[in-house]
Amino acid sequence: MNKLHLLLNTGVAVMIVLIGQKALANVTKDTAISSEPIAEIPNISDIPRSFTNVREWLAQQRLEQSQVIPITGVKINPTSQGLEVILETPESNKLQVINNSVGDNFVADIPNAQLKLINRDSFSQEKPVPGITEITVVNQDANSIRVIVKGEPNLPKVELDESYTGLIFVVTPSVDSTPQAPQINKPSSSAPQEKPSNQSQEPIELLVTGQQDGYTVPDATTATRTDAPLRDIPQSIQVIPRQVIEDRNVTRLSELADNVSGVQPERGYGGLSSLGFRVRGFITNFETLRNGFPDYGYFSPRDVANIERLEILKGPAAVLYGGSPTQYAGGSGVVNTTTKKPLEQPFYQANFTYGSYNFLRPTLDITGPLNDDKSLLYRLNVAYEKADSFRDFVESESFFISPVLEYRINKDTKLTFEFEHQKYNYTFDNGFPIEPEILNLPRNRFLGEPNFADGDVTLNSLTYNIEHKFGNNWKFRQGFNILKANLNNAKQASAVSLRDDRRTLDRLFYASDEEHENLTLQNEISGKFATGSIRHNVLFGVDLARNLFNYLFAPDLELPINILNPQYGETPTPVEGASPFGRRVVSENIGLFAQNLIELQPNIKLLLGGRLDFNDYTNEDRVSGDIVNEQSNTRFSPRVGIVYQPSDTTSLYFNWTNGFSPQFQARSITNAQFEPQKTEQFEVGVKQNFLNNKLLATLAFFQVTKQNVLTPDLVDSRFSIQTGEQRSRGIELDVAGEVLPGWKIIANYAYIDGEVTKDNIIPVGDRLFGVPEHSAGLWTTYEFQRGGLRGLGLGVGVYYVGEQEVDLPNSFQLPSYLRADASIFYRRDNYRFALNFKNISNVKYYEVDGYNIDPAPPFTMYGTVSFEL
Repeated sequence: MNKLHLLLNTGVAVMIVLIGQKALANVTKDTAISSEPIAEIPNISDIPRSFTNVREWLAQQRLEQSQVIPITGVKINPTSQGLEVILETPESNKLQVINNSVGDNFVADIPNAQLKLINRDSFSQEKPVPGITEITVVNQDANSIRVIVKGEPNLPKVELDESYTGLIFVVTPSVDSTPQAPQINKPSSSAPQEKPSNQSQEPIELLVTGQQDGYTVPDATTATRTDAPLRDIPQSIQVIPRQVIEDRNVTRLSELADNVSGVQPERGYGGLSSLGFRVRGFITNFETLRNGFPDYGYFSPRDVANIERLEILKGPAAVLYGGSPTQYAGGSGVVNTTTKKPLEQPFYQANFTYGSYNFLRPTLDITGPLNDDKSLLYRLNVAYEKADSFRDFVESESFFISPVLEYRINKDTKLTFEFEHQKYNYTFDNGFPIEPEILNLPRNRFLGEPNFADGDVTLNSLTYNIEHKFGNNWKFRQGFNILKANLNNAKQASAVSLRDDRRTLDRLFYASDEEHENLTLQNEISGKFATGSIRHNVLFGVDLARNLFNYLFAPDLELPINILNPQYGETPTPVEGASPFGRRVVSENIGLFAQNLIELQPNIKLLLGGRLDFNDYTNEDRVSGDIVNEQSNTRFSPRVGIVYQPSDTTSLYFNWTNGFSPQFQARSITNAQFEPQKTEQFEVGVKQNFLNNKLLATLAFFQVTKQNVLTPDLVDSRFSIQTGEQRSRGIELDVAGEVLPGWKIIANYAYIDGEVTKDNIIPVGDRLFGVPEHSAGLWTTYEFQRGGLRGLGLGVGVYYVGEQEVDLPNSFQLPSYLRADASIFYRRDNYRFALNFKNISNVKYYEVDGYNIDPAPPFTMYGTVSFEL
């Protein structure tokens, strides 16, 4: 803990120094007093002089104009009115834009810039939106570039804006038959510029900046902790953007498992909305992230109101995030949710949804600048939800609020604060016990007690991030997060087993208090440099984390129930000899990591990484206060990956990576410490871009092996030994993007062979529970682009899940199912109206976690009205 306190104090000091830079600069400017002592009195000839005539001023302007500004990237972002073309450079205010438009083509020459792209010296994209046939950006010579936007049928309207990321061309396609003169509006610059005569003196700004409009996402941070293009990452990673969440009207993040291959939802604690997923056969409840910080989802509800996108990295990721703090993690994937960030331009959106079972949900999303120079930005998301359920006696109510404040101290330094609060009250519902007879029960059947089924969760999370750039190639980032969740005075009925009559279910009644707290401090430096012709993208970092899981259960009542004809309200009887039990588990970790994405050649990239973790675990009995177990582990986690790109649209890749989690909740007969559970993955695959990068596909072949799995000791079953091994291998295919203008698609297929390969009790060859051998999903929407139906859209979803085992050892299977969803929506001006239909075939299906079985909802319908400014 001394190390943790030291680094926390150091982090606060770094933040204060960086914030002070701007204040010091302002004081110096206002008072004209230097903060440094005068060491030497300069000669008069050494003092810089102001311009004394026009000739000197013009000479200085020619010198500034002769500097060539590098353009390091070109991005196309669709907007509600057309699109934006972003020329990425930190010196956008120095670019000189000259209009040379001809006919229907907008042409802009920039005589003091050069494209410095990674794999090519030009950029082009055909038909990015209706009304634009092609966009090209090319080097004309060694000192200038040309931007061409080809309009159809007429010349598009183009406006210019600047941001911290670069120069933005805001393009609005022509919608009538009257030719228009191009409009170029650019903020003032210190250098004279050649401008069209019809230029406005006021800068034109974007309506919305940074919004994702589509199913294609070109980059992700989860796999490398940097903004690396997906095609350069030698590992399968799938990104679900906000557009999919809105089009499907997703209210629980676990629903997005439908849209990713090899992923199944993991039921929440007592039916709670959970972050849990099962990836490639193993659970990830304790390997979820939020903006890159640990966000363990055991009983922490998470609202979707402020979610920008969901990233799922397939395979262990200990090389960047360390091992899981509990022995229950699978190490086969990381799920990272990215939240919405403040925007420079004011944006206001309100939504109201009403649906089946009295589902009521209003939300609010507002953002914009707080001052004139846009150095202080804010964002606020608020959501309220109240609903009954298809399950008898079950209801829930939630309130969520998340303010974000971003302070741009200067062009190189940015500080962000984000707070999240959620209050969630719900009926504690453990679903059905793992017994084959439950398949004949109606899905609304409640097997708890209505007056003994309460859950009350309070979650608070505070995050700060500070980033500082050193030139164009190096950046320092420090982030801190504290998350605290409490489940207070929860009451639940837990199923034991069916009696011999196969209708009487024994139940235990628990009252519990549970607490989860996590503190994380991240420090990292990333940079780019070259050694000869080889380019390096490096990352170095130090993470500190402390995780607390504290619980106390009081199982002192019991009462059976007839599952075929339940009678509620009877008085439970005391359990003879029952006593409270609980644990206080503390995990402390220090992680040192390094990574290098090496560009050996423009089409060959090698990813090398390693992390050294120092872990201390303490397991304390809450009742007696005794230390049950203490462990200290040191673990090195390597990763190796390689990408070969035979063309601009194809990436072939291979990776080998590892993960680990401690084993401290069980004991050996000799009281020896158990080795951490290890997870190892081998993966090969291909990433292919189609239709000018509008459609992305990933095909992966993988094998994940989990070793050192605890299994009962045959000498004394109260103890465990480490002889277990489980393996998952298979094939996955994911496709996402836009087939035609207005036609979006996200589809997947997975074949997974998950089985037990070593164990003392479980038969070798038993399949892993909750893992179908075959699964597939398709969601697609089409929105009419022209004519009288413009703005009208339709959506269809079809999902198949094969048979699943319910537990280990295998006892029985859940049947396969085919489910269908649909939607219809209409956009007009600032309004959007939508109807979503889920499980329209009313198929009966279930979700399983190895302890309970949850019936899934029947046919439901939701109506949504949205308004934005």
